[in-house]
Amino acid sequence: MNDNFFVTKMKKKILILFGLICILTGIQAQRAQWMQEAKWGVMTHYLADWQARTGGFEMSISKWNEMVNGFDVEGLANQLQKAGAKYHIISIGQNSGYYLAPNPVYDQLTGISPGKCSQRDLVADLSKALHNRGIRLIVYLPSGAPAGDRAAREALEWTNGPYPNVAFQRKWEQIITWWSTRWGDAIDGWWFDGCYWPNQMYRGAEPNFESFARAARAGNPNSALAFCPGVVWRTLSVTPYEDYIAGEIDNPERISIRRVFDGLVDGSQLHFLSNLGERWGMGAPRFTSTQIIEWSKMVNSEKGAITWDAPVHINGLIPDEFMQQLTDLGNALK
Repeated sequence: MNDNFFVTKMKKKILILFGLICILTGIQAQRAQWMQEAKWGVMTHYLADWQARTGGFEMSISKWNEMVNGFDVEGLANQLQKAGAKYHIISIGQNSGYYLAPNPVYDQLTGISPGKCSQRDLVADLSKALHNRGIRLIVYLPSGAPAGDRAAREALEWTNGPYPNVAFQRKWEQIITWWSTRWGDAIDGWWFDGCYWPNQMYRGAEPNFESFARAARAGNPNSALAFCPGVVWRTLSVTPYEDYIAGEIDNPERISIRRVFDGLVDGSQLHFLSNLGERWGMGAPRFTSTQIIEWSKMVNSEKGAITWDAPVHINGLIPDEFMQQLTDLGNALK
């Protein structure tokens, strides 16, 4: 065989690889393209430990089920519609080990009984209320085990830090797959928190970003995904398997928009997420409506979307002072 044969063969491989990259990038853009028109949304953390801390009471499984059963999905959906938000992000759970939807796979893998997953499927009920009003729903979940639940951490074989965590990831993907299959197109995307060590955990052989994304899209291939590496003030996509950038930022005045082309950051939709309160999900408003509008318009001008986190009462409703800011924002962005 001559050199021309090998050159031709190599060119074909390069063209195939280039084509796959183009296809993947195109899919990324399509799954989250709706964010460009949506412009902005609202996030709420409905977490057992946070509500107990602010409310001054002890959390228990019975109390958690009582809280989830009392969550006013129609009331929250009405608030978001009034403000003009086009999508909503809600936490499934975080560090406490309490989750606001049932998951028998989680219960089985952790061996925790009675389980800390709520009896009511709040995600399904909230999705119906939101979708009836033309509002999309994205769910939030950490990429690691609940830090505050020792039994769950040990059963799921989680080690915090820059470790492969292969056994844990395989179990976590099973848990995510069950939720995704249950909800199907009732959810429009996922926002995964805590992907702090992408090189160690998600860029090698499976389980990796690809299998992680496959689990999240098991029930809806059009789900838009984001993987959060932590607070990053400038635009950054961490993997081609995400559809929009997580965009977590604590100081929105430091937003740095770079290398954005037609609303995309290296193939992923431009997006930022910050908190209106003094802390995530808590505290009094820390910005004026004028500031929030200014930062939102800046992101929108680059065809990006921005999400504002607001605290919620125990019944799931957003306090009046934050509703005023969200309504001001919605009116300004019409």
